[in-house]
Amino acid sequence: MEHAGRHALVTGGGTGIGLDIARALAAAGAEVTITGRNLDRLQTIAAGTPRLHPLAMDVGDEVSVRDGIAHAATLRGPIAICIANAGIAEGASFHRETLDHWRAIMTTNLDGVFLTFQAALATLGREDWGRMIAISSIAGLRGLKGASAYTASKHGVLGLIRALSEERMGGPVTFNALCPGYVDTPIVSRNAAEIATRQGIPEAEARAHLARGNRHKILLQTEEVTGAALWLCSEAARSVNGQAIQIAGGQVT
Repeated sequence: MEHAGRHALVTGGGTGIGLDIARALAAAGAEVTITGRNLDRLQTIAAGTPRLHPLAMDVGDEVSVRDGIAHAATLRGPIAICIANAGIAEGASFHRETLDHWRAIMTTNLDGVFLTFQAALATLGREDWGRMIAISSIAGLRGLKGASAYTASKHGVLGLIRALSEERMGGPVTFNALCPGYVDTPIVSRNAAEIATRQGIPEAEARAHLARGNRHKILLQTEEVTGAALWLCSEAARSVNGQAIQIAGGQVT
């Protein structure tokens, strides 16, 4: 119960990596606000775990983020742990990229992290303990073919993390990013189905193709990312700050 009495907030907490981290934090004693656009789904998930609390919030909408996080803090206290996980993973070759698609990716993946962290930090006093963790990607460390907008957005997240760690250096709040490769989540399942349809191949072959994007050629499991997040939230990681931690079966850069 390391985090008993603490309030955590996880964006995109209704599925995949976000949900797994939220459940682990709740098991460690935190009161966890899980956010997303589908309130019905969040309510269904939270019904089975008393320390999970659903909140309808769109990370791409400034009013939604600021009002939502302020309301959550009023109910359960300052946001001591903030996991900025919500994101869009969509590719497009550069010559087919549209400005609307580019902006949609940036709004969710980069603006969303900025708004979430700024609103969460506003609930903390200057001497309050905190852990701010962004879920970036291996695309934040190297370019992904056919995903220029996604790659740029995830590079931007790492830049934000590094800047915030310098701005708050020596204080009680740390800022870090996790950079997983391809994780066996609904996003990967959807992408595999799209690849299979587009290329006329079995879905299992498409999943194997995605797995080869990891250095060990195996799809990651969500608990691998969750384990790293829990360590960053622990006192053992109090001197880890401004880092981009790779979880991809080998060296990415």
